[in-house]
Amino acid sequence: MHTESNSESLQLRSLVKESGELELSLAAVKLPQPGPDEVLIRVEAAPLNPSDLGLLFGAADMGTARSSGSETRPVVTAKIPDGLMKSMAARVGVSMPVGNEGAGVVIAAGASAEAQALVGKTVATFGGAMYSQHRCVKAAQCLELPAGTTAAEGASCFVNPLTALGMVETMRNEGHAALVHTAAASNLGQMLNRLCLAGGIGLVSVVRSDQQAQMLRAQGATHVCVSTAETFSRDLVDAIAATGATLGFDAIGGGRLAGQLLAAMEAALTRSGGEYQRYGSTTHKQVYIYGSLDNGPTELRRNFGAAWGLGGWLLPIFLQRVGPEVAQRLRARVVAGLRTIFASRYTKVVSLAEALSLEEIAVYGRRSTGEKYLINPGK
Repeated sequence: MHTESNSESLQLRSLVKESGELELSLAAVKLPQPGPDEVLIRVEAAPLNPSDLGLLFGAADMGTARSSGSETRPVVTAKIPDGLMKSMAARVGVSMPVGNEGAGVVIAAGASAEAQALVGKTVATFGGAMYSQHRCVKAAQCLELPAGTTAAEGASCFVNPLTALGMVETMRNEGHAALVHTAAASNLGQMLNRLCLAGGIGLVSVVRSDQQAQMLRAQGATHVCVSTAETFSRDLVDAIAATGATLGFDAIGGGRLAGQLLAAMEAALTRSGGEYQRYGSTTHKQVYIYGSLDNGPTELRRNFGAAWGLGGWLLPIFLQRVGPEVAQRLRARVVAGLRTIFASRYTKVVSLAEALSLEEIAVYGRRSTGEKYLINPGK
């Protein structure tokens, strides 16, 4: 049995109303009791990832956000543009918990040996609804953290580390030799840079500013291209030619960048001249969109031959496709590198209530590089 004296737990919820408003609030929920193969986690750390913000804010215009309620139980409302309400139809009237991943201490467990073995341990989980003071999940969903590891150190050990490893695994599975990554100064981008350096893998990092480029180069990155530079197109072709990259992962989504990656790959492949090929290079070039920092349309100029592909990439689908054996191997790799390759850094730790302050939403809602937040539900 758990030792928590309070029978209730707070949970952050996101609700789309029929009126066309988004409502964010803290709901008091009954403290869950673990089933035979489940554990009850006192959540101590949960990151605010870009993928979480999609569920948290939905299609709302957060520039219209207003706050009410109390200091400890704030309520935030924001207008959803009329033209976007159709995309929210399945969410109307459904109060949804948020938070893909997090970590904390197991305070109670069901009767199974697997569950009982985790009592008192610090674990991480990719169980959803992690912006909660407590979370009940299957013991099999937990990753026991090494002794001495804090919840904050383990809170981000699923989404970003497994995405970085998944990108490299995809590269190898599809027969590519190197890769390109956009929004590369992000927490994920820095992890991927360290991973590729350790594995001797060619990586082209695309960033938005000279400052971000300098940061990555200080961390050992060799091929860094600044998308706002006048020389970007030429720099990108040079970097791709040097690495032989024919695979790209784009976190932006909207705009021209995905097409620019394909065009640069084609230019790098054909720059040495040779016999004219009517349909361009026969080498397949692939770009996967895995983020949506730009929600606008993806624009393509068909200047990259006929051997190309553009698709979506999502971590849960990747893990399902590669199967449990590969997934377990990747998780073990994360645990081994939790304080090195896969270490996460946060700019601020906030409580559940602070995460709903308009001032903090204005910061983490920008999804800016170097402004990664961590929620401590017990703060």
